[in-house]
Amino acid sequence: MISDELNWLSAHEMTRRFAAGELSPVDVLEATLAQLHRVNPTLNAICLLDEPQGRRLAAEAADRWRRGAPLGPLDGVPVAVKDTAHVAGWPTRIGSHTTPTAPSTEDTPGVARLREAGAVFFCKTTTPEFGWKGITHGPLTGVTRNPWDVSRTPGGSSGGSAALVAAGVVPLATGGDGGGSIRIPAAFSGVFGLKASYGVVPNFLGSMGTLAVYGGLSRDVADSALLLNVLTRPDARDSFAIPYRGIDYLDGLDGGVAGLRIAWSPDLGFPVGDPAVVAGMQPAIDALAKAGADVQHVALDLSGAQPALEAIWGASQAAAVRHFDGAQLAALDPGLLRLVVSAQSISASELQAAYAGMRALSQTMHAFHRDYDLLLTPTIPITAFAAGVDTPDATRFPQWFDWTPLTWPFNLTRQPAASVPCGFVEGLPIGLQIVGPMFSEPNILRASRCVEQACATGARPGLGASGSGL
Repeated sequence: MISDELNWLSAHEMTRRFAAGELSPVDVLEATLAQLHRVNPTLNAICLLDEPQGRRLAAEAADRWRRGAPLGPLDGVPVAVKDTAHVAGWPTRIGSHTTPTAPSTEDTPGVARLREAGAVFFCKTTTPEFGWKGITHGPLTGVTRNPWDVSRTPGGSSGGSAALVAAGVVPLATGGDGGGSIRIPAAFSGVFGLKASYGVVPNFLGSMGTLAVYGGLSRDVADSALLLNVLTRPDARDSFAIPYRGIDYLDGLDGGVAGLRIAWSPDLGFPVGDPAVVAGMQPAIDALAKAGADVQHVALDLSGAQPALEAIWGASQAAAVRHFDGAQLAALDPGLLRLVVSAQSISASELQAAYAGMRALSQTMHAFHRDYDLLLTPTIPITAFAAGVDTPDATRFPQWFDWTPLTWPFNLTRQPAASVPCGFVEGLPIGLQIVGPMFSEPNILRASRCVEQACATGARPGLGASGSGL
């Protein structure tokens, strides 16, 4: 097997071959590093590389597999970690010049679970400063690029993670989603991403409160189910996490969608969609209907929730930098600084009104799901735009959340939502968003698997393929 083939293996296929003695984690890690060195000079998707640690962890995993004593189904699998999470021994910069360079002393809960499972850590991936926007560029790490078209953004804030998965560097990468930050880059980069229900994955409670969920990205649905099995394991440091339920998210993954009641909304009341992107959803919708789901077009208007999102998002970002001095503020991404300054005018009563709006939206969706098991939308109503800018059109979309209106409502409601690749528009990936009521991850994964089986093309970005000239 040549190294290029190793780069495109799924995590579950890797560990199957590890168990059979056909493949070693050491070989996989070397292929991973070779691919990283091929593509990263163009993609700029990592902000830290620790090859010695990666090689040590891969060798330890190889020894466990030889002894027939793996730590779990991810033992020896290379996983890239988004630099919003703590990894013991590595600094946590969160894309900012203002953060300390000293190494972290503990792992974030999700990282701790992956370490316990034997995942091989070797790099951290790029993110915009404090994960504040849905694209990936900023003052510390510069511009991260999309493997399908390097003039375009991979999305964000988990853009570095999505780019590495899409380019065949890793089968799995971690991310976080506070307003779409897993699903946006999944759609723009042609990979799968799931935001679980709030509380399902233990995490540190940060300034974003219940908006943010820890998770990851993969090239196929089964790998994300495998990842979720690991990330959901308990961590006493998160008192907001729900009790551990021991669910195996691989169970029933191929069970199909027959009998499910599924709603389709092309816009959620935000008339900003590119008609070609909306039309590009149709093969996936047809596949779900053919598989036995009852799919109905609905008129669902959630546009009234945007003021609540703007107030809560602005306040959360301002809280993250509330102790900064003038020099630190001056070092921020200019767009983040403008947001923080504007948020100073949000009063306590306005913030409480925003939280009331958030609860009202959650109640609206709770009632909606009495009639529908799942909701479909485009993940992003446009395709990936130029790398290095915050918005493709400042008149039409003044802020990043104006071109992502179909993702952030479900951070407000805390619902699970996934983005599954469903095709291309002019060579750029598009994603179908699948949303469910709280704790409906199994149904979302089954529907995502159905779409994946119907719409997967096997296409790989030219940048990530051998022979591309890199």
